[in-house]
Amino acid sequence: MKYDFDTPINRYGTESLKYSPEERGRPADALPMWVADMDFRTAPAITNALIKRAEHGVYGYTESTAPYTDVLRKWFARRHNWDIEPQWLVKTFGVVNALHIAVRAFTEPGEGVLIQRPVYYPFSEAIERQGRKLINSPLRLVNGRYEIDFDDFDVKAADAKVFILCNPHNPVGRVWQRDELIRIADICGRRGVIVVSDELHQDFVYPGNTHMVFASLSREIAEFTVTCTAASKSFNTAGLTMSNILIANPDLRKRFKYEYNAMGLSQINLMGLEATRAAYSDCDDWLDAVREYILGNIHFADSYLNSNMPELKLITPEATYLLWVDFRAWKVSQKELELALIRDAKLWLDSGTIFGPEGAGFQRFNVACPRSTLISALERVKSIRGRYYTE
Repeated sequence: MKYDFDTPINRYGTESLKYSPEERGRPADALPMWVADMDFRTAPAITNALIKRAEHGVYGYTESTAPYTDVLRKWFARRHNWDIEPQWLVKTFGVVNALHIAVRAFTEPGEGVLIQRPVYYPFSEAIERQGRKLINSPLRLVNGRYEIDFDDFDVKAADAKVFILCNPHNPVGRVWQRDELIRIADICGRRGVIVVSDELHQDFVYPGNTHMVFASLSREIAEFTVTCTAASKSFNTAGLTMSNILIANPDLRKRFKYEYNAMGLSQINLMGLEATRAAYSDCDDWLDAVREYILGNIHFADSYLNSNMPELKLITPEATYLLWVDFRAWKVSQKELELALIRDAKLWLDSGTIFGPEGAGFQRFNVACPRSTLISALERVKSIRGRYYTE
């Protein structure tokens, strides 16, 4: 393989959020597989671009120019069959940052924002911390795959000003199909609901599935959509805080930019700009290689669970590098499950309940790591199985 994803990289002592267990109240020897960043070095072209920019030695206020936008246009056309216009672009310090801005820009205190739990927990935080009303239309788990309850969604949308779509979905790994997205669009268009589409995981879609940018479905749909994208998940550059928010509707874009400025935000991260430019210009082969490696990890985890702990059900991901695993067969409380994993197995995962009460009994594993790390994690779970499960 051209790139080495097998060799573990020591991230302790680098002020990594993921590898700071004691600072976050976890045992020092807990294996971290929680927060969604990769344990791989980024693409060499990105590192080289950062070194070159660092050697320039001047790190002043920075703003993108036309060549950067051209790189974005080519990327979305090449990888996602979506033609964007330069004026649509608003750059932020991350997708979570953009979610907070969007909630403030498009709703007033007390107004409703619709989500589909279990879902990425900052969605809830962006709603509740801004004093808005959280409206939940839960996903349904049907034969091992999550589906949208469209009747419920339609009813709930009547009370919402904004719907935050997770496309692809974190943590359940769904890639929403065209007919599902069209039904969402029909409901939201009829109800006058603005769709804020988090498409952060769009580059980690596996064979047999095709990611469709929600706003690309039609010009009419794009008119009520805010699309949130970044290179951070795809190329492991989250610490460089750079996202590209694409808004076709001039009025929505104006309102979003007004709230962005009102929050005291200004120029973007210089190194984030350089990393994104390099990622979208020169790193297609690295992305394809890391996705293939992670898909191998997913297959390995599925096989290991089937052979050693068949009661633990993996919700097969169609996208993302996050596994959503059902532990409910262990028949322990959520608190007991948390303690078993962190205290006994020394394994640090994301609890299903942080994604909403619908996540009770589930755990989220980040498998963007060397195979040896994944094996260690699975063996740690297996080591405590006998205490919590009887065949």
